[in-house]
Amino acid sequence: MADLGLPIDEFLGALRYDERGLVPAIVQDRTTLQVLMMAWMNAESVQQTLASGETVFWSRSRQEFWHKGATSGNTQRVVELRVDCDGDTLLILVDAAGPACHTGEVTCFFRGLASETAAISRSQQQPQALK
Repeated sequence: MADLGLPIDEFLGALRYDERGLVPAIVQDRTTLQVLMMAWMNAESVQQTLASGETVFWSRSRQEFWHKGATSGNTQRVVELRVDCDGDTLLILVDAAGPACHTGEVTCFFRGLASETAAISRSQQQPQALK
């Protein structure tokens, strides 16, 4: 696996924002690798994140910047920023000071599909060529 650590200008230049000027950012715990949350960032919130060392997002509903943990104390110290191969998604590895979810859950992804609903028979899982 290649380590393509990019200079800051190249990294920022690799980001591909959507028509609203936003890019999705997936936040992952650096130690457990658990996905904590997904939020949106624009170019300015990326710059604020880099400057502060903590996650800053763009709230689409409030149309304002959102420094994660500013009111709750559940900040996220940025350890590493990564951009995907297409440049249209950020991965942010963090040390979290508390739960990521506003509900108090560690992760915003605490609800799953019931196992009996998601069950797929073994015959459906195997490609026909392998039978």
